[in-house]
Formats: sequence, structure tokens, C-alpha cells
Amino acid sequence: MTHDSAETTFAKKTRADLERRVADSDRWANERDRWRQKSSAYYDSIERLAKFVVPEGQSVLEIGCSTGDLLAALKPAPGQGVGIDLSPRTVEIARQRHPNLDFLIDDAEELSNPALAGRTFDYVVVSDVVGMLSDVWSAFRALRRVCHSRTRILITYYNFVWEPILQLGEKLGMKMPIDQQNWLGMQDLENLMRLNHLEVIRRGTAQLAPVAAPLAPTVNRYLAQLPGLRHLALTQYFVCRLAHGGGPIPERDYSVSVVVPCKNELGNVDDIVARTPEMGRGTELIFVDGNSNDGTQAAIERHLAQKSRPNMRLIHQGNGKGKGDAVRKGFAAATGDILMILDADLTVPPEDLPKFYLAMSEGQAEFVNGSRLVYPMEGEAMRLLNTFGNKFFGMALSAILEQRLKDTLCGTKVLFRRDYERLAENRKFFGDFDPFGDFDLLFGAAKQNLQIVEMPIRYRARTYGETKISRFKHGAILAQMTMHAFRRFKTAF
Repeated sequence: MTHDSAETTFAKKTRADLERRVADSDRWANERDRWRQKSSAYYDSIERLAKFVVPEGQSVLEIGCSTGDLLAALKPAPGQGVGIDLSPRTVEIARQRHPNLDFLIDDAEELSNPALAGRTFDYVVVSDVVGMLSDVWSAFRALRRVCHSRTRILITYYNFVWEPILQLGEKLGMKMPIDQQNWLGMQDLENLMRLNHLEVIRRGTAQLAPVAAPLAPTVNRYLAQLPGLRHLALTQYFVCRLAHGGGPIPERDYSVSVVVPCKNELGNVDDIVARTPEMGRGTELIFVDGNSNDGTQAAIERHLAQKSRPNMRLIHQGNGKGKGDAVRKGFAAATGDILMILDADLTVPPEDLPKFYLAMSEGQAEFVNGSRLVYPMEGEAMRLLNTFGNKFFGMALSAILEQRLKDTLCGTKVLFRRDYERLAENRKFFGDFDPFGDFDLLFGAAKQNLQIVEMPIRYRARTYGETKISRFKHGAILAQMTMHAFRRFKTAF
């Protein structure tokens, strides 16, 4: 596979996903009024919330505006109400319905419509949009371009506790059918905001009973605000602003080493070489081969001979075994300021690595851990039993390390080389028995009091080779390490 075809394949998949989302939105455009009528209590509640947050007579941008009814209800200043939507058909309906407002076709993850260039708004409304986005990080990043120092952003999203009820509503024909949504809790959204330097001013919940019934208004006004019950409310919302007073994001320039542990990954070598981006002052790509017998080494050596990219190396793992050993050897040879792990199976796209870099270079984290349990996964990227196991270990280690970890076993982990060197010097605190390297790094980071932040990624299905994970054998090892961490962290003082 050539570099160009590898890049084109990934780009085609991304473009196809966007085209599918546009087609779905267009398909339902003419039906939205009917579905809105069936869920009128819900939409009326969202409108009341938005009107409470957004005063009349302001400049307002609504992202994901649908047919424009919510934006119109906010009564923006003349010529200062703008809505964007991905669906051309929906935008056409909105223009016909509300000719006094401006409606644009645009992608929330880019906000690249020329009509928005250089323009900022007093309020930005993002209602029931984040669940449908392919990349929430990019959308929150794009938000900054349309905000000034006093802009307030309203974000609403539904509570995932309601997912079974909402799915039942779809089957009963009471709710418009939609694609599987991103699994975003309030902590996930706050994390994504912070990674993009958005500061939360207020957070809350609403709608414990999103139905048109006699007692529903009382339940929603009073019971939905009580401790305990408020966590069961359907609507979650945030009001936020730009951090740093709306000024430029502070950033330092670092060099990067990307370490790729690999064994029998011949079909992925070309993709890794072509798609791993250059970051910061320069990116070093280090393959650590674990005695492959399918031609992986020869493929890497061919790229080295051809000088396919600058600063690339191959290290032979030798007698060492396991991914953890390969990572340690790669890190020991690395020269970059920031160390990254990229799994050779490409289930985490290399294109996501700049997000990890920005989290480090902008001072938002000292250790970035990938999280695969936010976005819907591609195909059979993770088996059901593996998913449950990952969630269990995530909850267990969150309690032990007292830092939130939704997905402890994602292979993509990033930290400063200086911190890794301190971690390695103190490895004896836990012992050297982690064959994967995930817990070794997380335990070490927590012991060094590093700030661990998770970066949601969209987990892809493997396209070449076979997984090296044995669910039951390796699961037992992980359980032993979890107990070991409990003893070390919780009984040490």
C-alpha cells in the first residue's frame, strides 16, 4: 500500500462519515416539526432554559440550529442572529421560516463558513448537538473563533441515564430515530471544555419529567433540583466562557518522540510512516519490533533506506517480551521532550496525536491518557466483554488513584520525558511485572503526583493482523495489579 493510498483511504472514511450525517439530517428535515410536536414538553423546557440564560437583544450564534425555532425564540438583536447547521435542507427550511435571521451551512467541528470569518457573538448556543458530533474536541476548539472575552456559551445535552428510555421511545414511535450518540457525561464534557480552555461558570440539570402532564411542571421546578434526584434529570447544561480572559492560548514548543511497539504488523507500517504527523519542534518516530516474522522489520528498514521521513529509527526488542518491555526500550532511546505511545494496530488514528500534544504544550496536563469509551466504536473494535472489563478497571483505578480514569487500557499515553525518567527511577515502588505498560505508567504518574487528563478518541477497528490480548489470562494479571495498587496506595499511610 502506498503512502498516498493510505492517506486517501483514511480521508475517504472520514468524508463518508460526514456525508452520511448530512444525508441523515436532510432525510429527517421535513419531519422535524412532527417529531417536535410529539416531544413538545422537552423542547419547551430547552427553550425556557435558553431564554433564561440568553437575554433578548444580543448577538447570538446557534450551532446546530435545525429549523431555527430556538434561535428565533431568543429574539436576537436585528441582524445579529445567526444559525448554522450541517444539513442544506434544514437550513433551507429555516431561511423560509425565519427570514429575519441568517442561516448558514457549516460543520460545527470547523466553523469555516466565510460569513463567520472574524465575527464574534455575545452568546453561542449549542443545544443537543455534542452527541452527534464525530469529534467534540474539534468542535469546542472551533468555538473559540466566534467568541470574544465576554461571550457566554450555553451547552445542553441529555443525561445518558435516559438512554434505555429514549431508545424505547424510538421503538414506540414517540421520538425521532437518531444514530447512536456519544457517551458523554457531565465530567466528560467538562474535561473536553477544559482541554480547549473553556471555563465553566455554571452547570445544572433540568427536566425530571419531560412530558406534558399535570404534575410535570411541579416535578421539574422543585424535585428535579433536589440532591440525588437532580442526577436523574434528562437535561444537563453548562454556561461557560473563554479562559485566560479570552486571550491567546499559552503554548510552549516541544520536540516529540512517538514510540510504536510492534509485532507482526506488516500491513500497518506504511500507514504509520505516512500518517504520523509532525508536531512541535520535530517528531521522532521509533519502531520497537518484537521479533516479527511477517516482514514487519523489512518494511520498516525499507522506509529507513528510502528516508521516507526524517528522524525515524528501528529498535529490536531482542529477548524482551510484551508491550510494556517494548515501550520501556523505546522510551529509553527517545530524545523528544514529550513521549507518546502509538499502538501499531492503528485502532487509535495517528491523526489524533496533535490533540495529545496540545494538551501537554498548553499546560492542561502532565500525563494524557487516551479514552476509547466516549465515542461509539467502529465495527467490532472492542468486544463486549473487553468493554465491561475496561470500565471495571477504570472505576477501580479511579478510586485507588483518586484521579478520574474512564479507560485505563487505551494504548495511547503521553507524558514528558523528564517525568518518565523520574517514574522509571522509582519503578521499584510497584515492581516490574506489568506486561502491558499501561498500569506501570498510570501508577507511576499518580505516585509522582502528575496531573492525569483523558483525551477522548474514536476507536477504530483493526484492519490488519490479530490482537495480542488474551482476555481471561491478561484480565487476571490486570486484576492482580489492581489489588497490588490498592495495597500500595491505600495502605501506605
